[in-house]
Amino acid sequence: MKIAFFSTKPYDKLFFEQENSAYGFQFNFFETHLGPHIVNAIEDEKVVCAFVNDKLNRQVIEVLAQKGVELIALRCAGFNNVDLEAAKEFGIQVCRVPAYSPEAVAEHTMAMLLTLNRKTHKAYNRVREQNF
Repeated sequence: MKIAFFSTKPYDKLFFEQENSAYGFQFNFFETHLGPHIVNAIEDEKVVCAFVNDKLNRQVIEVLAQKGVELIALRCAGFNNVDLEAAKEFGIQVCRVPAYSPEAVAEHTMAMLLTLNRKTHKAYNRVREQNF
């Protein structure tokens, strides 16, 4: 099975290919966001793996259906960037990350609050600029 990944970074490619060694899927990685400008780059992939900033509107989904795509797999919990009605109409299934770790989100929030309160980022920038 062929899978097209959009909005990828080098670490995406590294980890997906590492995990794929046991399965043998064929991957096609695109750094650009998925949208009307790039959707025709899909050839015979059955799955499109998209991220939060990809635009999966009716126009894009219609082209995906014409190309034979059967599944849109989102690498994010949100799905407001996907026209779900169009996906259903064209027979494309959509799946997403069900949730993020609430503990990890809380920890990150506390870390950001501490950074803001202690002005750590401002100090980091000043040190980087050699402004002691």
